[in-house]
Amino acid sequence: MRRAVPAAVVAALITLAACSGNQPPTPVPATAPAPDARWQPRPGLAWQWQLDGKVDPSVDVPVYDIDGFENTADDVARLHRDGRKVICYVNVGAWEDFRPDRRAFPRSILGRPNGWHGERWLDIRRLSLLRPLMERRFDMCRDKGFDAVEPDLVEGYGNDTGFPLTARDQLRYNRMIAAIAHERGLAVGLKNDLAQIPYLLDDFDFAVNEECAQYDECALLEPFISAGKAVFHVEYAEPTARFCPTARKLRLSSMRKNPELDTWRRPC
Repeated sequence: MRRAVPAAVVAALITLAACSGNQPPTPVPATAPAPDARWQPRPGLAWQWQLDGKVDPSVDVPVYDIDGFENTADDVARLHRDGRKVICYVNVGAWEDFRPDRRAFPRSILGRPNGWHGERWLDIRRLSLLRPLMERRFDMCRDKGFDAVEPDLVEGYGNDTGFPLTARDQLRYNRMIAAIAHERGLAVGLKNDLAQIPYLLDDFDFAVNEECAQYDECALLEPFISAGKAVFHVEYAEPTARFCPTARKLRLSSMRKNPELDTWRRPC
C-alpha cells in the first residue's frame, strides 16, 4: 500500500512551493509522440491490482496491474490471450534491496528509508544517473509485452526523503518518467501526487489512486475523467457502501483491496 499525501498536506505543499519560489510552472502541452499509437484507458474500466505473488488470471476484468519484475512475458501473454490489457508496476521513487538491479544504483542517490522494508528514497534530482536505470526497467516492461506502466512513489517531494526535493524537482522527474514510457509505446499512469495533477495531466494517460475517499480527495482526480482518462482507484479501510456511490458518480474504476494487494477484491 502506498499512501497519497493527505489533502491538508497537499495544500500546505502548494503554499510552501509558492512562497519559496518553487511553484510549478504553467502547464504546457506534452511533447510525447501521438497518443493514438498506445493504449488509452477510458473512465469506468474494471481492473485487478495484484502485486503479491504470481498473477492469478482468473478475475474477469479487462485490465490487470501486476509487478513487472515478478511476472514473466508468458504471464503477460496469457492475460492478453484472455483479452486483458496489462499494466507493469515499477517503483521509480525508491531503491529496493530485493530487486535484481539493486547494485546498479549508486549509493549517493539513496536517501532515507521510506517505511517499507528494504526501501530507501531516491534523489530524483539526479536525472542523468536515474534515467538509464529507469529506461532499463521500462525496457523490461516493453519486452515482456506490457501495455502500460504504473510508476510508484512519484511524490517524494512531499516526504522526508533525506534530500531537499522541491515541487519543480518532482515535476521534472515525473515528466521524464512519462517520456521514457511513451518513447517505448507504453501508456503511463500518474500514481497519487494529487497536488500536481493540473501540471501533469497532459503527460500521463491515466491515474492510479489510493484512498481518495478515505481522505476526501477524489474530486481532485476529476481532471483525468474530464479528459477521458481512466482513474484506477482503491480503498483499503472504507466499506464499499461508503465510497462506491461517489465513485460511480465520478466514473472512477474503484474497488476495495487488502493492503498487501493480493488477489482479493471487492469492486463497486
